[in-house]
Amino acid sequence: MHWDTRPETSADAAAVREVVLRAFPTAEEADLVDALRADPAWIDGLAQVAVTAGGAVAGYALLTRCRVGDEPALALAPCAVPPEHQRKGAGSAAIRAALRAARAAGENLVLVLGHPAYYPRFGFGPASRYGIRPPFDVPDEAMMALALNPDRPVPAGVIGYPAPFGV
Repeated sequence: MHWDTRPETSADAAAVREVVLRAFPTAEEADLVDALRADPAWIDGLAQVAVTAGGAVAGYALLTRCRVGDEPALALAPCAVPPEHQRKGAGSAAIRAALRAARAAGENLVLVLGHPAYYPRFGFGPASRYGIRPPFDVPDEAMMALALNPDRPVPAGVIGYPAPFGV
C-alpha cells in the first residue's frame, strides 16, 4: 500500500496525540511527544506523518535532537501506528520520510531503541559497533544506530537524551 507522507504541522497535534495514544498501552509516549514539542530538542520538519487518502494521520515518526558525547545526533522515538493501520506500511512510510528529511537537513546519526527485527530494514544496526551506548541497561541488539552520511565520522560515547525522556 502507498502512503503519502509530510511533515507534522501544528494542526496535526491532536490527531498525532490520538494516534500515539491508540498505538501504546499508556499515555507515556503521547505525553513525551507533547513535551518534546515544547523542548529545544524539537526540530521542525523531522516529525513526519503518513496519511490516508482522506488526509487522516495513520502513522507517525519523530526525530529529536540528542547527543552522543558532545556531538549532535537524533533520537527516533516514538513511532506510532493505530491498530487498524498496523502492518500496512504506514509506520515504515513515516520512518522513511523522517530519515529522508534528516538527510536533507544534513544530519549524520540517528539512534533508536527498538525491536531488532524491525529497524534493520531501514539500515539500523547495533549502536555498539560505533562505540555508542545508552545511559541505561538494554540488550545490545535493541539499541541501534544509523549513519546517514558514510563520509562523515560517527561519534562514540554515551547517548544524552533531551530532558523530556527522563533519563
